[in-house]
Amino acid sequence: MKKILMIATGGTIACKRTLSGLEPLIGSEELLRYVPAVGDVCEADTLQLYNFDSTDIRPEHWIGMARAVRDNYDRYDGFVITHGTDTMAYTAAALSYLLLSTPKPVVITGAQKPVDMEDTDARVNLFDSFVYASDPSAGGVTIVFDGNVILGTRAKKTRSKSYNAFSSINYPCVASVSDGRVRHYIIPEKRRPEFYDTLDTGVSVCTLAPQSDSGALEYMLKSSDAVVIETYGVGGVPTEGGFREAIREAVGRGVTVVITTQVLSEGSDMSVYRVGRRIKEDLGLIEAYDMTHEATMAKLMWILARTRVREEIVREFYTPRNNDIYGR
Repeated sequence: MKKILMIATGGTIACKRTLSGLEPLIGSEELLRYVPAVGDVCEADTLQLYNFDSTDIRPEHWIGMARAVRDNYDRYDGFVITHGTDTMAYTAAALSYLLLSTPKPVVITGAQKPVDMEDTDARVNLFDSFVYASDPSAGGVTIVFDGNVILGTRAKKTRSKSYNAFSSINYPCVASVSDGRVRHYIIPEKRRPEFYDTLDTGVSVCTLAPQSDSGALEYMLKSSDAVVIETYGVGGVPTEGGFREAIREAVGRGVTVVITTQVLSEGSDMSVYRVGRRIKEDLGLIEAYDMTHEATMAKLMWILARTRVREEIVREFYTPRNNDIYGR
């Protein structure tokens, strides 16, 4: 049987009801006892790393999760990380770069309702995650939720309450899990893993709105190493309001600026309209194309922790990692 380590970090799946609301209080061993069928699938051990509401998960916790996997990598065949749903897609994206090209599966899961509730999705999600983590063809960083297996670089929470909370953006689900069996659609290529333990947290995001001026963007550009600008449609930057002047000045100072879109599917293409094409060509801006917001942020943090040379940043950003970008 495969040996799988479950790393618990808290979240709704581990919550109990209190007078002030749901609070993550269930430990890793107790959590696993709710799904005794896991013992028929694999040999499972547990590690209680954190016990947070996922809104409190920050980059240092991503690094902690990556280190926990790395420190135990040679002793286990796969890993299941239990996590809250609110920031799960951010964690999945970050671990996709910190545990780059891991041939062993690192599965992230959670639930919309606590494991001790009668009508919870927690027990199914947890069991499915162990099933996938034990499958000989599984690999890479994924989210397993509501029977779907989603790449960590393509996952996004798209529903706040429903059990089918996560979607795969601009890329198909790589597998599904049902009745204890895995159906593969895309089998990950097995490569040598690369482990990283640093991120540059000086990455900000600015979302444009029709009433906005450049004030908020200017502040971010002055206080950040990189800024992701969420523009409209396929990637248009307003010609009025001082946006272009602010971006030009920041790029001249060496700030990395990435243009993405607020639209969920199909990605950006700044070459379509004059308002996007001109600023991209004039300033040499980076474009996120079909990447998710979460992967864009995580990839920038990962890249900037290793280099500040513009040519290297651009080259690395456009290099596909774990199928994160295909639009270019």
